[in-house]
This record gives sequence, structure tokens and C-alpha cells, in this order.
Amino acid sequence: MSATPEAPVDPTTMGVGKAIAVLTSGGDAQGMNAAVRATVRVGLYTGAKVYFVHEGYQGLVDGGDNIRPATWESVSMMLQLGGTVIGSARCKDFRTREGRTQAAFNLVKLGITNLCVIGGDGSLTGANQFRTEWSELLEDLLEEEKITEEEAQSSSHLNIVGMVGSIDNDFCGTDMTIGTDSALHRIMEVVDSITTTAQSHQRTFILEVMGRHCGYLALVTALACGADWVFIPEMPPEEDWEEHLCRRLIETRGRGSRLNVIIVAEGAMDSQGKPITSEDIRQLVSTKLGYDTRATVLGHVQRGGTPSAFDRILGSRMGVEAVMALLEATPETPACVVSLSGNQAVRLPLMECVQVTKDVTTAMAEGRFDDAIKLRGKSFENNWNTYKLLAHVRPPDVKSNINVAILNVGAPCSGMNAAVRSAVRIGIIQGHNMLAVHDGFEGLAQGLIEPITWAGVGGWTGKGGSMLGTKRVLPGKLLEDISLSIAKFNIHALVIIGGFEAFVGGLELVAARQKYEELCIPLVVIPATVSNNVPGSDFSIGADTALNTITSTCDRIKQSAAGTKRRVFIIETMGGYCGYLATMAGLSAGADAAYIYEDHFSIHDLEVNVGHLVEKMKTTVKRGLILRNENCSANYTTDFIFNLYSEEGKGIFDCRKNVLGHMQQGGTPTPFDRNFGTKMGAKSVLWLTEKLKECYRHGRIFANNPDSACLLGMKKRSLVFTPLAELKEQTDFEHRIPKTQWWLSLRPLLKVLAKYKVKIDTSEHAHLEHVICKTAVVPKTP
Repeated sequence: MSATPEAPVDPTTMGVGKAIAVLTSGGDAQGMNAAVRATVRVGLYTGAKVYFVHEGYQGLVDGGDNIRPATWESVSMMLQLGGTVIGSARCKDFRTREGRTQAAFNLVKLGITNLCVIGGDGSLTGANQFRTEWSELLEDLLEEEKITEEEAQSSSHLNIVGMVGSIDNDFCGTDMTIGTDSALHRIMEVVDSITTTAQSHQRTFILEVMGRHCGYLALVTALACGADWVFIPEMPPEEDWEEHLCRRLIETRGRGSRLNVIIVAEGAMDSQGKPITSEDIRQLVSTKLGYDTRATVLGHVQRGGTPSAFDRILGSRMGVEAVMALLEATPETPACVVSLSGNQAVRLPLMECVQVTKDVTTAMAEGRFDDAIKLRGKSFENNWNTYKLLAHVRPPDVKSNINVAILNVGAPCSGMNAAVRSAVRIGIIQGHNMLAVHDGFEGLAQGLIEPITWAGVGGWTGKGGSMLGTKRVLPGKLLEDISLSIAKFNIHALVIIGGFEAFVGGLELVAARQKYEELCIPLVVIPATVSNNVPGSDFSIGADTALNTITSTCDRIKQSAAGTKRRVFIIETMGGYCGYLATMAGLSAGADAAYIYEDHFSIHDLEVNVGHLVEKMKTTVKRGLILRNENCSANYTTDFIFNLYSEEGKGIFDCRKNVLGHMQQGGTPTPFDRNFGTKMGAKSVLWLTEKLKECYRHGRIFANNPDSACLLGMKKRSLVFTPLAELKEQTDFEHRIPKTQWWLSLRPLLKVLAKYKVKIDTSEHAHLEHVICKTAVVPKTP
């Protein structure tokens, strides 16, 4: 357990006199370069020496030119590259005692006693074995007189920290491993392309994705594209699955769908452990049903390409945490792995995670499939439960006579439609009548309301914008008409999906309950806005898609700047007064500065930034990227900053500016937004169903207590419902932002990675947590 130091530690001197080596091992994963870059830059920032180990463990054994000092400039332009720039290789030599002795010799000679390993569970297990044997290896080297007593003394202990880079997300203890989100991006691009051709020809498509031992990619893909069926190794289908599958496909076609999509993990098997391949399924469907069927095996496409914004930020955050964990470690600290839980960075004992990962394999081998799903962790279990709800249940014959209306409010954003789709389908499964309200509160007032069916929302997960239509109009002046509409259409509950206007509109409806009895119905607000400025939730649907749009644009701009040398780009992002997009895009695109409203800046700060860029132009990295949130300052406008930089940089660099505008609201939703929207929509309607039972009195529904109007949000590690009334206190209504925002703590990291002399607060670092609950029969992840 790393104790918080009594006196504040100066982070810029934590690493003085220490040396850190970083290596990537096993299969490559997008985002590994972001982790390497952050490890190098934060290591150098702390005063440590940092070394690259090229070609993974093979480079560690071969030594020589494979272990080279890393510099600030040597990790420039790495963020947007897929794979691993420092190379990875399978290494038989490291599995032998001789190989590990040679690796130890190479490290001792360079004075390296801190090793950061980015790889899968095999790579991390190897690292732990290396660490446990370290003192024996030193003794062998002393005996052979390869090292001196003094060298052995100064290298007496080896610290190891792991980061999991694996596109399969098959490591227990972390919600997401580096590379998983990017792999999902690649898969969804293919699924979107395939569904258009499948619809044209009324085809059935079977898509095989990676995941030999873990069905995460297959499961999330199935959720994100609304697949008819998914095969995963953790949960084999029941005995007569062939009959069941064919029946499901016929039902889907019967509901008016022109295509079927089946997702298969490469490690899928039946309950006897016999593999189920995409070819087996193709033959079954075409022979039994006579459908035009195609199978596509994605293979290594999933590993390649540019890392997503999520993976870059994840890699960067983990890199920082890994360096801190290494420098704070004592000989008693167990080797740890840096992971993500919700939006929190956590440190977990490496061997506990490896053990739970092995326990999953054992559970699957012993046929304890429910245990296997639980052992995979909360995130996996939630995905599986949502998938089962949406795919494996037939609409009931008995209706509930409940009418639930759904509306979109505020600016459109990607992922809204996924939330509407899952809300509609879960509602129908519950036996409710689902009503679509067009054009937000205005449509609710005007009676633009119609029933929406199961087939009516088919294919909505992959569509951007708002299929229902949305407006920014608040209900305040329309309350009379809204209450009449609610009475006319006999609406018993409301699902409001949207941004800050949805939150404020919800509050206005609650306040009007005293005057209008019709408004005494349960309602739930689901935050969906690119700005991510709704209180009560760490993330909003749509923000991830916007972030990826900004990041890919910044990549292109940086490339053009790199070609012309000595150029600085100033880019304006959306977000109103909320600096989330500018800050996160700054982290994922490697910006030199991000100006936002929440982090006040003065003319002095602008001068410092210009001075910093002038210095930067003297190095080999002759380009700059500055992000500015649209409402960060009334006077320091984008034009003002552009003119200031142009004037001050005369003769040293030239400037260009770019206002990204509404392209940030459009586009196909990312896998994260599809999945997040799907889970939020499902959870909201299940909650409303329970609330309706509570509020049913004397043959009618009457809801007027605060907890009958809630906002569903992601808080740290779970989805929670918070009464709208409670959130009032947490909101700055003038600037339309929450009073406290979790991502502000990441801003110093942005400055450190851009080489500013700032202090990172090391007092709030993740402490070591445990994965295995000693008391439980089945280990559980937090």
C-alpha cells in the first residue's frame, strides 16, 4: 500500500538518481504508443533517466542497441500511431533462466531498477517472475563475476509496474485494456459497411471478431449494432441453439427487418466445448432457412489503424500512474498493474489480477459459465445482462396499459438514437405502449406524438443525430399545452434524452407539478450532449463521438504543420462554457495548451505559452497545437489569440486558425456512445417501471416526491439515479456547467506532457486495491 507522504513531495525531483525502462510485449494494441509517450515524458519530468527497450523481452535479453535512452523529442508524433513504435516480439529466450539472467545483467549495467511493461497477461506474468527471481539472478551474476558487489548493491531491488495492452479486454481487474476501444472502432466501421450492403440484398451476415478466450469484443459489438445473436466463449448457447437461432432470424425478418447480423467470437464454443465457427453458422442458416448468407472473418484489421481518443487518454493516464507507482514503490510493495475502473485510475496487485484471469478459464473449463461472467467483472456482466434483455426476450402477450413517452431535447448528438432504441424495446418487453414525441418539448405541447414499434427503431444504434427530431425550447411557457397533451395521450411516464436543456426542462416540469396534476408522473433525464456539461453524470452520450471527431481533425492538422515546419495551429472547439472537449482533445491530440473557462487564464499565461512555443521551435519538434473552448473568455477570442501569437511569433513561427463548428455534433456514433446509450435507455425504462408500481394509487398514477424525477448518470464506477432537485445545488446555471467536474484534475497532466514546469499533485494518487475478496467463494472484481 503506498502511503500518502507526510510532507508534500516535489514531483519534479521524485525520480532523480533513478532509471526507468519501458517495453511493449505480446500482441500489439492501439494506444500502446500513448502509454510509452506518457511514461517517457512523466519519467523525464520527475528527473529520472528513461530508456526504451526495443522488441519487447527479446530486446531486454539481447541488450546492446535495443536498450536506448529516450528523450522528450523521441516520443513526439507517437500519439496518433497504431501498433507500438518500439516494437514487440514473442521471446522464447526470456522463458529460460539463462535469458532472464542475461536480461538482469543488461539492466544492472545501465543502473535500471524500474521496469514498466505494457502487454497482456502472459507478458505481465513474465515480468512478475523476473521480479521474484531478481535477487537470485544477481547472485548468479556475482558468482560469474559479471557484475561487481557495488553494482549488485545499487540494483538490489527491481520494481515492476504493468499496463494492460490487449485488444481482447481479457484481463480481469480493469474495465478497459489499452487497445480495446480502438479495436471496437475498427469492428464498427466494418459492421456499418456490411449492414448497408446486407439491407440492399436482404442478407444474413456472420461476423467473426477476435477474442480467443474472451467475448468482450463480440458482446459489445452485438450491443452496439443490435445483432440478432452473439456467440461468446464465457456463455455457450443452450443445447438446441440451432433451432432457437433459426427461429430468432425468422422472427426478425417477420418484424420487417431486411437483414440479420450474427456476431461470433473466434473462441466461441458449445456447452460440450466444441468450437462454433462462422462457417458452421453460415452453413446452418443457408441450408435450413435458405437465406442469402455471408461470413466475414475480421482478423488483424482489428489490431490496426489509428488509436481512438479513449485509448490515447487511457494510455496517457496509465503511463503517468505507472511512473508514480514505480517511484513510490518500496521492496515490500507487490508488483502492481495500473487499471481503469469507471473513470478512476486504480492500482491492483498484478498476481491477483492474473489469478482471477486464470480463474475465468478454469470456470469455463468446469462449465461454471455464470461464474465466468461474474469473474470478468461488473462492466462485462452489465453488458451481458443488457444484451440478454434486448435480444433474448419476446414481447409479452399481456399489456401493462402503461404509456411511456420518449423525447429528445437540446442539440442533436450521436448516440441519442441508441438510447431511444433500447428504451423503446425494453418498454415493449415490459408490456408498455411506447410513444415517440417529435421535436422536444414543443412537439409535446403541440401533440406531435405517435406510437413507436419494435421495428420502428430497427437499425437506430448506428445513426447519428436525432431521428425523433429535437429542439432547444424549454417547457416553461408551454406548461398548459404540455399538461393537456399528457392528459390527451394518457402519458404515464416520460424519458427525456438531451443536454442541459433536458435537465432544466425536467426541473421546470417538476416545479410545475403543484399547479398541474397531469405532470405528477415519473420522469427520467438521460444526459446526451457533446459538451458533457450536465450535472449528475461524469459522461454524457455524444461526448465521445465529438472527442474522436476533434482528435482526428487535430491529427490531420498536426500532420500538415509537421510538413511545413514552424507552424502553430489554433483550434476552436465546442462545449459552451464547459472545457471538457478542449481538455480531453488536448490530451488525446498532444496539444501545447487548451484554454477553457473553468481554468482562468490571463495575458501573462498567453505570453508564457508563446514563449514556450518559441523555445519549442529551437528543438526538432517544429510545430504547435493550441485548443480554445468557444466560451473560455469573452475578450481573449480565437481571433485575439491568433493575432497575439502571429505578432509574437513573427520570424519564428507562423499561425493558422480553425473553427471546427458543427462537424463536432455529427457523424456516426462511436462504439462507446452506442453502448452507453443502449445501457442508459434500458436502465431508465426498467427504473420507470418500478417507479410506476410505487406511484400507483387508487387506480391512477400520482408521483410528486423528489425521487420520482431523476437523472440517470455515470458516477465514478456505476450508473446512478439522482433526484433532479438534489442536482440543483451542484449546478452553475448561469454558465450551464456542474460546479465540480472530475476531468479538471487531468489538466496538469496536459501541461506536463507539453513540457511545462508545473507541479502535479501527487497526494491523490491511486492506492493499491484488491481484486480478490478473500471471503467470497467466487472472486469478484471491484
